[in-house]
Amino acid sequence: MKTKIIFFLIFTISFCSFSQKKEAKKISNKGKLFFYWGWNRATYSNSDIRFQGDNYDFTLQSVKANDRPTDFTFDYFHPTKITLPQTNVRLGYFLNDHYTISVGVDHMKYVVESYQDVNINGFINAGTRFDGVYTNGNIQLTHYFLQFEHTDGLNYVNIELKRFDEIGHFIGMTNKNFQLAITEGLGAGVLFPRTNSKLFNQKRWDEFHVSGWGVSLGAGLNLTFFKYFFMQSDLKYGYIKMPNIRTTEKSSDKASQSFSFFEKTIVFGAKFNI
Repeated sequence: MKTKIIFFLIFTISFCSFSQKKEAKKISNKGKLFFYWGWNRATYSNSDIRFQGDNYDFTLQSVKANDRPTDFTFDYFHPTKITLPQTNVRLGYFLNDHYTISVGVDHMKYVVESYQDVNINGFINAGTRFDGVYTNGNIQLTHYFLQFEHTDGLNYVNIELKRFDEIGHFIGMTNKNFQLAITEGLGAGVLFPRTNSKLFNQKRWDEFHVSGWGVSLGAGLNLTFFKYFFMQSDLKYGYIKMPNIRTTEKSSDKASQSFSFFEKTIVFGAKFNI
């Protein structure tokens, strides 16, 4: 009796699976353009930051930094304020049903924690109260010593190659108006931050500048509805190296750092036939 029941269940499951596959209608994305806009949160590894100028050369070790999310208000959708939050924008093309190539900007924000105590090595001879030679010394990052952030922002301008695989049929999602896909891929690009820096209480510097490069890889889920619209959530891990960060209005003053990041995104977009 048990054997008959098992065979009956196997037959029923197999028949239902065959019926679902038969009813499922595949929507081709090959040759389509896509565009999306959304938001992110990011975390960063600690970073050694080296500051160099005519009268100083010192390194702050294991500096902590965080992102700076904007409170969710209508500013997220205001035409003149939509770039204030931590945003993601991307334009891409489906090479075929599985692969896309795209270009976009991950507009993250990076803020060094004020008043943290860090180790310092190097020298300062700039006519300030911080002048001296430091060997594994300790210093507090007060506003009189350093304010340092990439808040408009830590702009990772990158190209991504990603793969899409439809997985909706595994959970019985066979309606042609809804498609669920898993996506994974890698990216590379340049860092074009607007670094908000104030060193030794000098005049603030806050200008866009190509400061380095980054690489990343990520994976996520994409839900497409009514063939042309979608929402997507990704987890992205990357490495950033910036050897040429402008810190003051003097071109000889600069900083350098490298760190890893972990980014979580939610975006909304559309696909277009061309």
